[in-house]
Amino acid sequence: MPVYKDKNGTWYVMTRCDDWQGQRKQKCKRGFKTKREAQDWERRFLLQQGGDLDMLFKDFYKLYEQDMKARLKQNTWEHKACVIKSKILPYFGEKSMKDIQARDVLTWQNELLRHHDKNGKPYSETYLKNLHNQLSCIFNHAVRYYDLSTNPAAKAGSIGVKNAKEMNFWTKDEYMQFSEVMMDKPISFYAFEMLYWCGIRLGELLALTTADFDFKNRKLRINKSYQRLKGQDVITEPKTKKSNRTIEMPDFPCEEMQEYFSMLYDQKPDERILPISKSYLHHEMDRGVKATGLKRIRIHDLRHSHVSLLIELGFSAVAIADRVGHENIEITYLYAHLFPSKQAEMANRLGELKKGGDFNVSKGRFRARTISFRVSPEEDKLINSAVALSGLTKQDYIVKRLLCRDVVVQGNPRVYKALKNQLAEVLSELKRIKNGSAVNDELLSTIQLITTTLNGLKGDRE
Repeated sequence: MPVYKDKNGTWYVMTRCDDWQGQRKQKCKRGFKTKREAQDWERRFLLQQGGDLDMLFKDFYKLYEQDMKARLKQNTWEHKACVIKSKILPYFGEKSMKDIQARDVLTWQNELLRHHDKNGKPYSETYLKNLHNQLSCIFNHAVRYYDLSTNPAAKAGSIGVKNAKEMNFWTKDEYMQFSEVMMDKPISFYAFEMLYWCGIRLGELLALTTADFDFKNRKLRINKSYQRLKGQDVITEPKTKKSNRTIEMPDFPCEEMQEYFSMLYDQKPDERILPISKSYLHHEMDRGVKATGLKRIRIHDLRHSHVSLLIELGFSAVAIADRVGHENIEITYLYAHLFPSKQAEMANRLGELKKGGDFNVSKGRFRARTISFRVSPEEDKLINSAVALSGLTKQDYIVKRLLCRDVVVQGNPRVYKALKNQLAEVLSELKRIKNGSAVNDELLSTIQLITTTLNGLKGDRE
C-alpha cells in the first residue's frame, strides 16, 4: 500500500485517483502520527472516490458538499453547513453510511427532544423540523446518486413542525406609534418605513441603491439581497425567482425617500443607501418598543404586518403574493390566521348593507352616512394646506374640526415638509410687503394656520 514514513517521523499517503474529467491524478496527504492512521485515511479516501457507501457519514458529507455547494446561494449553504456540523456530524460522523438505520435516527431525535438550554428552554418546533430535514436531505442525496437503498431518516419519521412560530404583527396604529419614536434618527425612520409600507425583506432593504428607485413612476426594483457572511458584505440574488420583482410605492414613501436621498453626500448609484446592519435595526426595534410599550416583534414581522394590512384592506392572496414576492400562493394563505375574528364584522357589515351603509371603517367605527358640501377653490386650497400640516387624512381632519375636537398634530417628515412649504410662502409674502405692498387676508390665514399647527404639535403641551 502507498503509505510511507516521512523524514520527520510522521507518515504520509501517496495515491492516485481519477478527476471529474477522467484524468489520472496523484494525491498526497501528510502529517499522520501512525502508519495505521495513514492507512485508515487512504481506505476512506478510496471509498469516497469510488462512491462506496461503506464510507463514513462524515466522508459522505464531503461528497455532498462538493455536489451541492455550487448549486445553492452562499448564505443558504452557510446556514445548512452550520446546522450539519454542529448537530448532525457529532452523532453520525463516525458511522458507516450503509449501516445507519432508522433506530439510529430515532435515538438522535430523542436526544434533540430531551435537550434544554440553561434556562430550561427546549429547541423550537421549527428548529427541530429543520434539523431533521437537513439529515434527510443528505440521505436522499445518497439514495438518488449513490445507490443507497433507503433513507433511514424518512423511515424514522420527522420531528418538529414547519412554520410553528406565531406570526406576530403590528396594526397600522401600533406602527405609527413606533415610527414616531424613530423620527429622531432619519436612517432608522426611513428603513422601518420601507419595511412596513412596502413589505420587503430585510436583506432586500439593505441591498437597495438609488438606482433601484423610479420616483416618477413610483416604482421600486427588487433584484438583490444583502448578507453579512464571515465578516464580509455579500450581495446575492433575492431569496427566490419570484422575489425578483418591481413593486409600486405609495406617494408618501416616495417623498420620504427623496428627502432621505437629499441627505446623502456623494452617493454612487451602486452604493447601498442604508449602510447599516441587521443588528443595528434589532437594537433600534428594542429602543422603540421600550419607549412606546408596544409588544416586541421581530424585524421580519414588519413584513407580516404589511401582508396583514393588505389582507385587512381586502386584497386577494394572488395580488399580495405578487407584491411581496411569495414563491407560492400557499405561503400567503399562511397569514389567514392573522385576522380570525371576522365573524362579528361580517354580521355588522351585513346589517349595514340592509341599511344602505358604505362600510368604511375608521378606528372601529362604521361610517355609514355620507355628508357632502361645496367649497370654493380658495377654501379647497386652505383645507388641503391644513390637512397636510395635521398629518391626518382629509376625512379625519374635517370630522375633528366639525365636531370641535382638538387636532393633535403627529410630527413626522411629511408634516415638517408641509410646514416648511407654508413658511416659504410666508417669507415670499413678507418680501412683497417690504416692497410696499399691503398685507392681504391670505397671508394672515396662512400665519394663523401655521400658528394653529405649532400649538397642536404633540408634545408642546406635555
